[in-house]
Amino acid sequence: MNDTVAMLQAGGIAVYPLVALAIVAVVIAIEKCFVLSVRAHLPAHIIGMIETYNFAWDQLAKQFDKLDGRNYLVRFLRVILDNRTHQAWWVESRAADEASLIEKSLARWLWVLETIVTAAPLLGLLGTITGMIRAFRLFGNQGLVDPAGVTGGVAEALIATALGLFVALLALFAFNFFSDRQSRVMDEMERLGTRLIDHIRLDATTSAGPT
Repeated sequence: MNDTVAMLQAGGIAVYPLVALAIVAVVIAIEKCFVLSVRAHLPAHIIGMIETYNFAWDQLAKQFDKLDGRNYLVRFLRVILDNRTHQAWWVESRAADEASLIEKSLARWLWVLETIVTAAPLLGLLGTITGMIRAFRLFGNQGLVDPAGVTGGVAEALIATALGLFVALLALFAFNFFSDRQSRVMDEMERLGTRLIDHIRLDATTSAGPT
């Protein structure tokens, strides 16, 4: 631990914003893991009911009443469920509005990760430049009188570069992972919503009877 702290301290001033960016990326990743694990899933038996059309609307409504209203899938499907007496096109419009809000909520803070992917290497490059300036300044002023100072400047440059790349990779992997999970949640939402709207259309056709 002490060796790690000493190494980071040798990286110069660029290390501090890079460490801050790393902390921000980790906090966002933890928040996204919580949201996706708790608020982006439905119980398997409810998915089975919707997929097979083997349900009555009142029965499905009772099942949804037991679920957390903050769940994104529950929020979306509840819009369809509560407006099932309207025309299918009207329900689709309201569901699309809710899906847009949910997509924005799921994408919250992803732009920060994307920014870190770009900013971290640039901060590392800035640390590299300042470290090399320090080393070359010693060359110019003192020749090789203080080799420890020269190696310190080179170490600062290398540590800043390595840390910048590490933080960028961390943010990049997190951004790609959560973007993929967001896409999967939206795909499942669309699929289940389509099943419910198809059920509304089926009910409308049945109630209309033969022409």
